[in-house]
Amino acid sequence: MNQLRNLITDIPGLRVGNAEDAALGSGVTVALFDEPAVVSFFAMGGAPATRETDLLDPDKMVPGIHGVVLSGGSAFGLDAASGVQAFLRERGIGFAVRDALVPLVSQASSFDLVNGGNKNWGRYPPYRELGYEAALNAGLDFTLGTAGGGYGATTANLKGGLGSTSAVTSAGHAVGALVVVNSVSSAVIGNGPHFWAGALEENEEFGGHGHPDRVGPEKRKLIWKGGPQPATTIALVATDAVLTKGQAKRLAIASHAGLARALRFSHALFDGDAIFAAATGRRPLRDEASEFTELTALAADCLTRAIARGVYEATALPYPGAQPAWRDLFETT
Repeated sequence: MNQLRNLITDIPGLRVGNAEDAALGSGVTVALFDEPAVVSFFAMGGAPATRETDLLDPDKMVPGIHGVVLSGGSAFGLDAASGVQAFLRERGIGFAVRDALVPLVSQASSFDLVNGGNKNWGRYPPYRELGYEAALNAGLDFTLGTAGGGYGATTANLKGGLGSTSAVTSAGHAVGALVVVNSVSSAVIGNGPHFWAGALEENEEFGGHGHPDRVGPEKRKLIWKGGPQPATTIALVATDAVLTKGQAKRLAIASHAGLARALRFSHALFDGDAIFAAATGRRPLRDEASEFTELTALAADCLTRAIARGVYEATALPYPGAQPAWRDLFETT
């Protein structure tokens, strides 16, 4: 395997692109597969915004899809998948049915409609064009933090953002995570700078602060946005292993442990917490039980790390009263 980027694009057969609009205060991130990937999905939040997720269930006929979109914009943002479809169709990519060609693109969106950006877009929201632009930008390297679907993301007390990490299992399978951190709760312990994910950090990827010596009751006090404000952390985990749709579903379910470890708290009534799991099918499982179990564990670990990294890499939005970024408060701590 080539030198790792610590990005989900360390999984062969997958590219990622971002597009954002600073005036809008929102954006789109797209993961495109070189070949149709086996993908499944599981949502545990109480308020998800999704498109084309039913076809990912193991009992549905579609064997693979062409892309996954993570966007801002709440239900309006679901238009982004149309732009990605247009990009793929122009290039002759899609599920062929006689003379028709239908690119299959699934999506989840997060709620970033009250972050200070200008959401008065007129008749139609701009997410279709942002989706097309993000697909056009897809490659192996991409920006983290205040970028793409994470551009307008916030947490309870710090600017959220786009995060990604990767790892390799003991059997050599690549696994990684891509996440838009827009949580109703907090990614840091108390008033920071320590991340809840600190125990799993690698190579100081989110500041190297680890955990405090003790997490007492005062540091466990719930910090959250409060009231009926939706806030969603949405993610894609991926591997180069050969998986069935049933195994991909189990991978998506198991990866929700990564949300629970990185945020205090997750899966709440106003959360739309949702995870896609993709397999690009480059490396068969030799010892299915043990290798798949390790994949589920490392995928959750990658997601935990990616959430902290998304907050760590973020910069504040350019609006009066915008949330501070982690680096604004703790860069020299």
